[in-house]
Amino acid sequence: MALALDFTPPFDPGIFDFLAARAVGGVEQADSASYARTLLLPGGHGWFRVAWDGAALWLESEVEEPGDGAELMLRVRHLFNLDHNPRAADETLSADPQLAPRVAALPGIRLPGCVDSAEMLVRAMVGQQITVAAARTALNQLVALSTPSRLPHGSMTHFFPTPAEIAGGGRAILRGPQRRVDSILGAAARLADGTLHVDGRDTVESLRAKLLPVPGIGPWTVGYLAMRVLASPDVFLPTDAAVRNGYGLLRGDTLAAARTIKPAELARMSAPLQPWRSYATLHLWRVAGEK
Repeated sequence: MALALDFTPPFDPGIFDFLAARAVGGVEQADSASYARTLLLPGGHGWFRVAWDGAALWLESEVEEPGDGAELMLRVRHLFNLDHNPRAADETLSADPQLAPRVAALPGIRLPGCVDSAEMLVRAMVGQQITVAAARTALNQLVALSTPSRLPHGSMTHFFPTPAEIAGGGRAILRGPQRRVDSILGAAARLADGTLHVDGRDTVESLRAKLLPVPGIGPWTVGYLAMRVLASPDVFLPTDAAVRNGYGLLRGDTLAAARTIKPAELARMSAPLQPWRSYATLHLWRVAGEK
């Protein structure tokens, strides 16, 4: 039986497109109005599906251990940013004359979270400096290392590989510059042995302290993790190509002209949007993705 999920309206369903573009085969299923995945929980295996009907969000799920139901719900709510009240963010962003029409057209935009912090770090590292499609291909290949679910549902037959599975077998699968592969495998090994740990109890400052010393992790990755793991509302990524392009296109530049915008200009533009710059980032990503 499906359960209606509580949230403060409005709700922009574009989060489903964001997740669908990054969905890993065998682990996730997604389209413009639904998202589902397998989930490894403290007590056992599980899966969930969230669907949007234009007015309400509906959750279906199954877990091996009934006691995991509450944990599954927490992760779903974090993934879909359901505890966010969008009105204050929308009001602040609407004060920017260039963003105001976007906010009016897409009220209630949501910050995509995650269901597993270690998984999110690996996914972010795999996705650095390559396209979303190329990252998805690489992650699809890593699923060969993963554990089958005891509760398969549709095409969702496996879990996302654990850090230990990636550290143990990823070298035979990952492609690209050796330094990049070494960085991903090194971070996975640290996550697996516990010398590196990130979760929702971190702060942006503690993420920086933990992650910046790790080879292959820079400020962009820390900011992206702060958005997705911490649901930090005030992250801006002035070096991000999609942020740059989205801002330029929003103000009427050609794409060629947008590519000349410097990070310092983007940082200045974003300053009045505090403390909701993460949501401005989402709007700019959306603009860039539409072109």
